[in-house]
Amino acid sequence: MASSSNSSIHNSFKYDVFLNFGGKDTRNNFIDHIYYALQQKSIYTYTDDKRIKKGERISDELLGSIEDSKFYIIVFSENYASSSWCLDEQLKIIECQKITEHTTYPVFYDVEPSEVRKQSGAVREAFAKHGNKEVAGKWREALKEAANMVRWELKNIADG
Repeated sequence: MASSSNSSIHNSFKYDVFLNFGGKDTRNNFIDHIYYALQQKSIYTYTDDKRIKKGERISDELLGSIEDSKFYIIVFSENYASSSWCLDEQLKIIECQKITEHTTYPVFYDVEPSEVRKQSGAVREAFAKHGNKEVAGKWREALKEAANMVRWELKNIADG
């Protein structure tokens, strides 16, 4: 599940950082790099290493790991919104940020913040895979809220 180093930013949290991302787009490239960089700086980081099966519900353990993290890095990508797990995690992240001292850092990896905010373009196509789920309205609001935060935008280009 989680790999870590020995130090922690804040003693009342189990993890310093929780990484929320769509594995299809970023797991074997950007996420691996950021995870390694955080480890090198002795930042205790949670990332879900298991393959998540479609249709399964997000686990209480995973929700607890979100609550037990001081910082969140949400990596939005073209297929991020196709994962109900990503959206459920992000919903919990926004909830935690509102009620406690958590901090969220959105990263837009090869997708525009406006696409996430408006659920347009590739994000709309990915989101459409959920049909008319009851929770979709909450997911949409959480996406808008995260897209309006101070953020990093990264473009996937050949030379870096």
